Amino acid sequence: MIPPGLMISAPASGTGKTTLMLGLLAAFRAQGIEVQPFKSGPDYIDPAFHTAASGRASFNLDSWSMDRARIDGLAGNAAGADLILAEGSMGLFDGVARPGGCGNGASADIATLMGWPVVLVLDVSGAAQSVAATALGFSKMRPEMPFAGVVLNRVASPRHETLVRVGMEQVGVKVLGSLPRRSEIELPERHLGLVQAGEQENLPDLLADAAAFVAEHVDLQALRAAAGGATDAIKDPAKVIPPGQRIALAQDSAFAFVYPHLLAGWRAAGAEVLPFSPLADEAPDDSADVCWLPGGYPELHAGTLAAAERFRAGLQKFAQARPVHGECGGYMAMGAGLIDKDGTRHQMTGLLGLETSFAKRKFHLGYRKADLNAPLPGHAVRARLTGHEFHYATILEEPDEPLAHITDANDQPVPETGSLRRYEGGGCATGTFFHMIAEGV
Repeated sequence: MIPPGLMISAPASGTGKTTLMLGLLAAFRAQGIEVQPFKSGPDYIDPAFHTAASGRASFNLDSWSMDRARIDGLAGNAAGADLILAEGSMGLFDGVARPGGCGNGASADIATLMGWPVVLVLDVSGAAQSVAATALGFSKMRPEMPFAGVVLNRVASPRHETLVRVGMEQVGVKVLGSLPRRSEIELPERHLGLVQAGEQENLPDLLADAAAFVAEHVDLQALRAAAGGATDAIKDPAKVIPPGQRIALAQDSAFAFVYPHLLAGWRAAGAEVLPFSPLADEAPDDSADVCWLPGGYPELHAGTLAAAERFRAGLQKFAQARPVHGECGGYMAMGAGLIDKDGTRHQMTGLLGLETSFAKRKFHLGYRKADLNAPLPGHAVRARLTGHEFHYATILEEPDEPLAHITDANDQPVPETGSLRRYEGGGCATGTFFHMIAEGV
């Protein structure tokens, strides 16, 4: 059985939904309630925090890059849990202009598709009864979307809370909790979002603090009772084609962004994942038949990677006869050089001629469609992939053969085509700046 669920969302980013989400996960877990977390949208970082808080692997659900069958299949990971909590991205209705697989990427799409009522987190600082107008508008904008109520955040005082509640009563919106203004449990951020869960030394303390804070100020029983969308129907997960049978996967603080549903799909298909750490100067396992370098933060570790001679030599040897693929940060590490924010160039592995710079920062964000010009590990030529790009690197040179014709969500061409280099021994190096999510949407 798939248990009932809720969508934790907000009018905009920075409103406090991640703090509430993590506090709820940890608070329910402390009560012995099994909660299955999901992340609406293509965010790479939040699912690891969800997993730490809940003890269950979190998965992305995305209405633009996934079709309904894939979303339903991923929801099957909630079997055996008591409750589903999905965290939204950006504002509740924010998405792209042109729909994709089964929506435009908005959290409201997932809430409506799955029947999970929305819990709207409202930053009430600087207003009182007027906040009710915002809540009413969000509850009515899509009549087919289930709506549970609101959690007030950054409440200044008991008097302030009373005034806000008066407004909510006037428009018939239920208040499920009221969080006083507090900064101690806010998580540190860097240029791509939150610092990764694996780098948070005090994460258990932060989660325990968030659990206690949320349990004190949110009606957990009422919130759980508001959940909906339970079903006995468990759909088979959409198959994920692994890039190989034995996959050497770079895994450390520089290479950590790989979608959980892909890893789970690879393993479900019978593939074996062989982790290695470039930062520890480890080479990919020589018994692997493919090497995968995920995204991450190579720009923060460029000096260490430049000095990792065993890693560089091992990767170069591997690529002579077998495929190596990199996404975003992994793609940059496969290039010839990376210039850090201070203007210092660091030698990378040189599998490709790519030169990138963080001294000349430029924000790249958005969904991507790729029509492959050449085979990619696990995907044939002309396969159509969906993915997401999020980085600040500037390309100085991308001289190798273009890997794909890439467009954005509005079908406009994207100049970052990815790269392909073939080797005489039968191997190849491929890379893209987008993180792959699915094929065939």
